[in-house]
Amino acid sequence: MRRVVFNQKGGVGKTTITCNLAAISAKNGKRTLVVDLDPQGNATQYLLGSGNIKPELTIADLFTDLLRLSLRRKNPRDYIHRTPFPGLDILPSHPDLADLITKLEARYKIYKLKEVLDAMSVYDTIYMDTPPALNFYTLCALIAADTCLIPFDCDDFSRRALYALLERVREIQEDHNSTLAVEGIIVNQFQANALFPKKIVEELKSEGLPILDTYLSSSVKIRESHEKSLPMIFLDPKHKLTEQFQELSRKLDA
Repeated sequence: MRRVVFNQKGGVGKTTITCNLAAISAKNGKRTLVVDLDPQGNATQYLLGSGNIKPELTIADLFTDLLRLSLRRKNPRDYIHRTPFPGLDILPSHPDLADLITKLEARYKIYKLKEVLDAMSVYDTIYMDTPPALNFYTLCALIAADTCLIPFDCDDFSRRALYALLERVREIQEDHNSTLAVEGIIVNQFQANALFPKKIVEELKSEGLPILDTYLSSSVKIRESHEKSLPMIFLDPKHKLTEQFQELSRKLDA
């Protein structure tokens, strides 16, 4: 299963959701890979830490290699790194991704990531974290994915953006990946005691949008998780938010 976590709006929890679901997948015994396509590299820092682990090869090197003649290319597995968490690997990001877009677009390399991941049969689950924009890397991920998960953070700006986002996904399904499925919209940073978030979610449900019925709570604990580079399942297995991530993971894999 290959999942892309995608939203054109920043700050909605893409990286947090990607890394925590991937960590739970690995903890449950599945060989799991995270592909960090965001030049900011937040997923890379979350899973590898900002201290001692400095990947020699990154996804920027992989894309650079894909611009070369095939006889000179490395094995794509050379770019993958183990994380400190058993069963969880990462294809790390690098800021150089931002400078490569023009060359990759000019050479029409949007299907190359799919070809690379097609060869990664060793993994049971692959999660892809994307930039907060529909650019070359996001399009690559949506073409390579089986399903799309859309984080939603319960404000009116996110709601307006959601309709346009779903329309873009439909265009990609029609033009590039007919088997891509919207697996669901993940309600994130949900405040159960506030009326406005509940109102928005109920209205979206009434419109027939695929809102997943496990909501992720707002919690300051997630900041500690980021700071310590420990997904919630390893930082605090009994925390309410950890249990919500686990419930979400079970339902996605059911």
